[in-house]
Amino acid sequence: MTAQEYKERIDRALAEYFAPRGEQLPTAGLAEAMRYSLLAGGKRIRPMLVLEFCRIAGGDIEAALPVACAIEMLHTYSLIHDDLPCMDNDDLRRGRPTNHVVYGECTATLAGDALQAEAFGTILRSSLAPDRRAACAEDLANAVGLDGMCGGQYLDMIGEGKRLSETELDAINTRKTGALLIAACRMGVHAAGGSERQLEAAARYGAAIGVAFQLRDDVLDVTSTEAELGKPIGSDAQEGKNTYVSLVGMAECEQRILCLTEAAKHALAEGFTDTAFLDKLADSMAVRKN
Repeated sequence: MTAQEYKERIDRALAEYFAPRGEQLPTAGLAEAMRYSLLAGGKRIRPMLVLEFCRIAGGDIEAALPVACAIEMLHTYSLIHDDLPCMDNDDLRRGRPTNHVVYGECTATLAGDALQAEAFGTILRSSLAPDRRAACAEDLANAVGLDGMCGGQYLDMIGEGKRLSETELDAINTRKTGALLIAACRMGVHAAGGSERQLEAAARYGAAIGVAFQLRDDVLDVTSTEAELGKPIGSDAQEGKNTYVSLVGMAECEQRILCLTEAAKHALAEGFTDTAFLDKLADSMAVRKN
């Protein structure tokens, strides 16, 4: 399956969630706000990783589709909250007004909260075997909580306006960006009932593309345009955030992206044989423009 075919399959599945069912429910406005951000587009990298790792670990991607949708719900929640006035205070996301601009700050906050809860519910209500559902939910929880994405956001917040070391910046980004990508890879293997060796290879791939992803984000915030990114550019510098570009320079960032991409592909070979799709995905992420 191609990346576009995966994306279309994921988008169709996501469109089924929180859709109006005829009867107007009292919470229809909240569901509308959740769908607004969930269906706003995006590359769908995380759910794609779930499905492809499930496939190459010998699993059924149809059975793993709820898990893939769940991680996109979780990712969408993080974007809604990132954009809030109390966080990054952004007005544009994926080329559209941000959730709080359209629905108000309170509804946007609740939309993010509800998407996080629904993400776990979607996994736990899936048809996967109970032990596989539990493993996926545990990996997702670990990626989001105190030592995951939320912890990374906290460290990022308290680091604004300070000069951080590279070690301190790594501590932010491995939690804020890398943890959810690692979880996506591992959740795909869990959904297939894969081996410990495959879980380790998947985690190493996710960790490498996670750092490369953040490096590319930092570069794009300097070199891209608002039209290309679909969100404001130059915000990192304006908000006094530490980035790899400001710390090590543009040329070093580009070199590290290439090295990490190769490391990701080498990691795959230690647990899987059919790696062509994920190799190509890592290469495409290394040179992405948005």
